[in-house]
Amino acid sequence: MSNDIRIKKGLDIKLKGEAEKTVEQAVTSNYCTIRPEDFHGIIPKLIAKEGATVQAGDTLFFDKSNEAVKFASPVSGKVIEVVRGPKRRIDAIKIEADKTQSHKDFGQVNVETAKPEDLKAHLLASGCWPFVKQRPYDVVANPDKAPKAIFISAYASAPLAADLDFTLKGKEAELQAAITALGRLTEGQVHVSVGKNASSPLSSLNGITLHKVSGPHPSGNVGTQINKIDPVNKGEVVWTVNPQDLVIIGELLLTGKFNAERIVALVGSSVQKPRYFKTLAGSEVATIIFDKGIDRSGHDRVISGNVLTGKEIKPDGSLGYYDNVISVIPEGDDYEFFGWTKPVFNKVSTSRALTFSWLTPNKAYDLNTNTNGEHRAFVTTGTYEEVFPLDIFPLQILKACMYKDLDEMEALGMYEVAPEDFALTEFVCVSKQPHQKIIREGLDLMLKEIG
Repeated sequence: MSNDIRIKKGLDIKLKGEAEKTVEQAVTSNYCTIRPEDFHGIIPKLIAKEGATVQAGDTLFFDKSNEAVKFASPVSGKVIEVVRGPKRRIDAIKIEADKTQSHKDFGQVNVETAKPEDLKAHLLASGCWPFVKQRPYDVVANPDKAPKAIFISAYASAPLAADLDFTLKGKEAELQAAITALGRLTEGQVHVSVGKNASSPLSSLNGITLHKVSGPHPSGNVGTQINKIDPVNKGEVVWTVNPQDLVIIGELLLTGKFNAERIVALVGSSVQKPRYFKTLAGSEVATIIFDKGIDRSGHDRVISGNVLTGKEIKPDGSLGYYDNVISVIPEGDDYEFFGWTKPVFNKVSTSRALTFSWLTPNKAYDLNTNTNGEHRAFVTTGTYEEVFPLDIFPLQILKACMYKDLDEMEALGMYEVAPEDFALTEFVCVSKQPHQKIIREGLDLMLKEIG
């Protein structure tokens, strides 16, 4: 039996370039790059120094504030470069991958009989713990705090998101092992959300509370589901895990090997043949986007992640540690003369003033990165509330973050939000304010001052 969640507020942004459901093996990447900035709130302490030889699963660095939280190498090879920033900050660790990969053997675990503390120690030692994130603060989970519940969203509603029903197909054994292990680390429930009409591999798993979700984006965001199922209050902690990371955890428990392989969707209107590729976390995106149908006639932006929350990378950059989408769309470096004074039919907007996207709700658009405006002071329009389904006042919480009022941030519900929850409000913002950055800085302030 499932519980239905129907979201009414939101906005589906339909874009051209959806991935065809075919999977290819990506060209083996010669290099793998791990960036500590992908693990927000972590202060890395390096173990594998330049010149060190590592196996897949060996520890590269650990969290200085909690030495038990380790971060593993996705590949075997040689650490050829440690890129440092200001004050010798570790910005990236670059590994030259072996032609034949070798994995460190952590040993198989019987998830049914193992003690909860042994399961947690196994995940920490193997480098799988960073896949477990927590609310509040949207950071790697503190292993010393037990969660009141665990949330997993297997419904991706973001623009051009990877189809999780397709990418997780045939991984039921790994998913079940991971769910069983994580379920033993909480006294609460493991909430799994799937699309209302989807055929998700997670629907038939044991030990879960199933929810069927429908409605526009951000209905697939785990933050939306937390808000509707079991909101986070002060002093409470919930854990969240991405479904593709469950497969890595499950394979570790079943085989003893840390295998950071994931299926990545190459999408976007600049891709001539969008489809799926098998690759490893941290691999060079050039192994996927070069000679794979990218239209090079124009100037394109490559994004690790989806177009709303992803990070811009160079064509020779690397895949984000948590990402399973590479989006390629045109760069918005051209401007329309008096574009705002004439009727617009080729852009998405929540307003009906001179824009007519509401007349064709199923039309797929070829959008670029142009924001069609510049940064200015907040304008009160009520637009945020139209696309923000959480029971929170979005404008007020953004302003509280900007003037750093911790008491007001607490009262407005800051404990249960993450930057991705404000991606749509940023998209529709007529003031062109960086909502996700504002929320991230607010969460960092709360983590520092309140903990």
